[in-house]
Amino acid sequence: MDALLARGHSPFVVDNLSLGSRQNLPQDIPVFEVDIRDSAKLSQVFDEVKPDGVCHQAAQVSVSRSMREPIFDAEVNILGLLNVLEQSTRVGVKRVVFASSGGVLYGDVTTPATEDFPKRPISPYGISKWVGEQYLEFFARERGLQGVALRYSNVYGPRQNPHGEAGVVAIFYTAMFAGQIVTINGDGRYIRDYVYGPDVASANVTALEFSMNQSFEAINIGTGIGVDVNEVAEKLSGLVQIELRKQGSSLQIPHWRHGVPRLGDLRSNLISPIRAKQLLGWKPARSFDEGLRETVSRFGLKST
Repeated sequence: MDALLARGHSPFVVDNLSLGSRQNLPQDIPVFEVDIRDSAKLSQVFDEVKPDGVCHQAAQVSVSRSMREPIFDAEVNILGLLNVLEQSTRVGVKRVVFASSGGVLYGDVTTPATEDFPKRPISPYGISKWVGEQYLEFFARERGLQGVALRYSNVYGPRQNPHGEAGVVAIFYTAMFAGQIVTINGDGRYIRDYVYGPDVASANVTALEFSMNQSFEAINIGTGIGVDVNEVAEKLSGLVQIELRKQGSSLQIPHWRHGVPRLGDLRSNLISPIRAKQLLGWKPARSFDEGLRETVSRFGLKST
């Protein structure tokens, strides 16, 4: 939202607020508390606002929940997206930017996957994101939309919701600030490509604005650099401990423990950002260490 405002756009938000919070938004941003599965109410919003572009971020984001509840995952990630695409074409939206997932589409990969790598999603969440891309390409081809699927790696950063099963960085630092023991799933040797949230926001705005040579593009948004979960816990523990000392707290962060492996988790996933640089002129502005420091510092300010 901040990135859209900074570039002169007039954004509005459609969200059922099941995971999001109005506190994360500027006060003067119009918010429609609507579930994207509710086609009638969504239609009313599009009639009122008549947007010229859509950034579709709404999703069921938990891999493990998708393993337990594949129907719910499909209702949100496939049928909800279809409602958005139908309304977009009905009111003349020019371009839809869709939050896809490079973190699940390519399956287990140990070298950074390009967009041309075979698609091997193993979870219903990954399957629904791949199906979503196919629908977006269909609407671009048959209904006159321009579609951009941004395949995010593992997004982290300020304002991330820690109260679910997705978002390991937010879950870990929230527990650490509270002095709680962090539980790492399995052995923690799960390699992920972490990309900073504000960098992802920048990619979304650019994807709305850049000149497209064809009606549909799929673009990875990541760093190509892998970090395992044990290392995330180690780095966060040190940063949170420093932040607590700044606040005058004597709290000692307990050492983490290892739990059972989580269903659907890939062992290794990395994506290549080369096409994003070529098409969008985008590359990550922060390293993982820099992004973690900013995230912990801003959360620490909120916690005081």
